[in-house]
Amino acid sequence: MAATFTFICGDDDFLVGREAQDVYASKTEGIEDDFSKEVVEASAQNVSEVEDVVNRFRSAVQTLSMFGDKKVVWLKSVSFLADSVTGRSEGAKKQTADLQELLEKLDPSAVDVLVTAFPVDRRRKEFKWFQKNSEFTDLKGMDSEESLVAMLQAECERLSVTIDTRAAMGLIARVNGNTRLVLEESRKLAAYLGAEGGQITEAMVIELVPAFGEGDFFEVAEAFFSLDLGWTLDAIRRHFFNSDQARPIISTLQNRNRLMIQLRVLMDSGELSLGARGFSKPAFESAARVYAGHYGGFDDKAAFNVFTQNLWYLGNKIAPSMQGLNLKRLIDFQMGFADAFVGILDRPNDQESVMRDLAIRCLG
Repeated sequence: MAATFTFICGDDDFLVGREAQDVYASKTEGIEDDFSKEVVEASAQNVSEVEDVVNRFRSAVQTLSMFGDKKVVWLKSVSFLADSVTGRSEGAKKQTADLQELLEKLDPSAVDVLVTAFPVDRRRKEFKWFQKNSEFTDLKGMDSEESLVAMLQAECERLSVTIDTRAAMGLIARVNGNTRLVLEESRKLAAYLGAEGGQITEAMVIELVPAFGEGDFFEVAEAFFSLDLGWTLDAIRRHFFNSDQARPIISTLQNRNRLMIQLRVLMDSGELSLGARGFSKPAFESAARVYAGHYGGFDDKAAFNVFTQNLWYLGNKIAPSMQGLNLKRLIDFQMGFADAFVGILDRPNDQESVMRDLAIRCLG
């Protein structure tokens, strides 16, 4: 049976809404009669509100244009397909069944329906019905680092600019992986480049994109592991212009260095090699099986266990900065970070000087 409606869902409400706006604009293109376009808000907090949503949708799809045009209806932001108290209730399930019956009986030549939902429980039979009976788009997993980079590069292409991988990952780190900010900041950087276009560089990201939330202390870490003492000292000065705490910097440096130590050992032993596209997944998984016992079943994502990390992140962000760093120097760095931590305990009012001393000892 041909699909009678379009269904878009995902793990990020901004991405779902953005994709749906494009689809809705395409469906309504050329329709000038406002009565032939209708948006039904479908967010519901209880069963009574779910019933109201279904009734309003029924009215929308049954009230056709008086001018004979095809009608487009967007059932927007359905929330009762989620794993929630409302979503699991028998009342909501009954209303969902009524909604499905309405969708099954649609005449696509008379009414074109778009349904969007966030969040969704993909285990439920109701969700699987929508998946099976619609033109289906699932934006799941779009919050991973790889997908954010791919999305950012696609957005830059649309904006007639380019961005390399390190700049893309730097931007994502600066905004703490916030999807909306990734896209908004990319537009700002494209506007900065002007009509001529060009490439968004890592330096531009550092200079023009503010840090949001409790994200990675990107600039200090990037400067330090580029082994550029001047840049590192400047980055430390900028950090302490807005903050008086060194612990977040030390934590970021230690966590990245721990991963680099583990990767250095694996690479020096020949168990991993860095190719043009990063590390080989089969080789990485083989090494994970060999060394699993040494981690004591530690499965949560942490810098103490390199095998809990995203392989793409390791191969494209961490490993490239290891060029020219042998195991001894990485261990020296780690000991330096520990000494700096002791230093800020001894000199809590002079933490910037402690960090500057650390940079000079390690990179001078």
